[in-house]
Amino acid sequence: MGTSFGRGGATTAQQDLANADAILIMGSSMAENHPVGFQWVIEAREKNGATIIHVDPRFNRTSAMSDYWLPLRAGSDIVFLGALINYTISNDRYFRDYVVPYTNAA
Repeated sequence: MGTSFGRGGATTAQQDLANADAILIMGSSMAENHPVGFQWVIEAREKNGATIIHVDPRFNRTSAMSDYWLPLRAGSDIVFLGALINYTISNDRYFRDYVVPYTNAA
């Protein structure tokens, strides 16, 4: 979005967050910078018992409202994401019926 329009933006409806059972927020303080969108995160917790995970080296309001705060060292986020991908694939924790036909995972 930033390359095309000069400013980044979400490509999904934030209202859909209310249907999640786990939400990973990385590298931003959504509670402070996107308070309207963050209401859907809180609704997911209240409605679905969603787990909120915040990955950011700084402790902020989003961290305080999360179930887990992961204070990664700056620059280590790619290693963290690689570990998540490795765990997901190694333990068959993904929706194969979607991933194989609709991505390049085949």
